[in-house]
Amino acid sequence: MGVSGCGKSTVGQALAEHHGVPFAEGDQFHPAANVAKMSAGMPLDDDDRAGWLLALQARIREARQQGTGLVVSCSALKRRYRDLLRAGDPALRFAHLSGPKELIAARMAARVDHYMPTSLLDSQFRDLEPLQPDEAGITLDIESPPAVLVERINRSK
Repeated sequence: MGVSGCGKSTVGQALAEHHGVPFAEGDQFHPAANVAKMSAGMPLDDDDRAGWLLALQARIREARQQGTGLVVSCSALKRRYRDLLRAGDPALRFAHLSGPKELIAARMAARVDHYMPTSLLDSQFRDLEPLQPDEAGITLDIESPPAVLVERINRSK
């Protein structure tokens, strides 16, 4: 979890490969209207995110029921979003990839073919509710290399 550009996809893919489980890229679950809105520089609101989060919850529930394991990249910016995702699997754990806005903005600016403009980063940081002490998960500094972040996630179980 984390704001756009923090490395969720990179770390998520590496974690999924390490465990030999499927990887679900949360961005691929957004309906076209959400992508169009973000591409136009407009932040999503809770109503925009509702269907997207329910689609991710369904994918998480499916993996739990099949016992296949799954790694999902998803911003999960607010506690209520994470609660909704956890309804798909109460054992769901989160890895919050956290870092300075300047570093994340630079990463976003360097991306090619991504619909999320850097101008929306402030709105993402405004919406971000870090993991609470009662939430299963870990907060990680994105200044560490992805392999180190995967190792720390694995040790946090």
